[in-house]
Amino acid sequence: MTRVLLGAVLLGNLGICVIAQVPVMLPPPTQVKFDSVDYKNILHWTPPINSTSLQYDVQWKIYGEPQWMDVNRCQEIQKHQCDLSTVTSDLREWYYARVRAFSSVSSSKSAWATSPRFSPRWDTKISPPLLKLNITDQGIVVRVKPPRLLVHKMHSSVHYKIYLMHTGREEEVFEMDCCSNKLSLKELDHNIQYCLQAQTVILVQAKSSPRSSVKCVTFL
Repeated sequence: MTRVLLGAVLLGNLGICVIAQVPVMLPPPTQVKFDSVDYKNILHWTPPINSTSLQYDVQWKIYGEPQWMDVNRCQEIQKHQCDLSTVTSDLREWYYARVRAFSSVSSSKSAWATSPRFSPRWDTKISPPLLKLNITDQGIVVRVKPPRLLVHKMHSSVHYKIYLMHTGREEEVFEMDCCSNKLSLKELDHNIQYCLQAQTVILVQAKSSPRSSVKCVTFL
């Protein structure tokens, strides 16, 4: 009788189907790319799903190097961007970054999603300088204030173009080197409105910013 009961228990156990719970794999973030203005290098990405509980880890490496390194300030973050300016500051190098998502609710992670190759030297966008105008008895004094990070990185290769526009004459262009921040415009016609724009130029890269917004003054 004992043998019969034991056999029945064993057969019953063989009929039990144990289903292991496999973690659900999150899809990876999308549109992972750098957006760089004046060497402020920000990595952006799009969340893989619409969820407020997702967190992200970011890593970076130099092109050609095998090892990925954590971005210390961008581990287990909830925002969809990470400032990599400090670790991608060498203008001679090319870089990659990658990001993965994970959910603390489901304890699941995504695969890594990698950015295109990025160069701070060639891929950054240049901003126009700030433009300030003062009227004097002799004419108009033009002052420019360059983007702070840009001057720090490029110093002597930064130049500026000043565009002077007014009714009845062709546009005039004046150039300023890196060491100048002031341009005096003289021999101007009285009671005429003069409009100016400024542009940052990086000579070694043959690269320039858009023009600044137009500023106009009337020389009385």
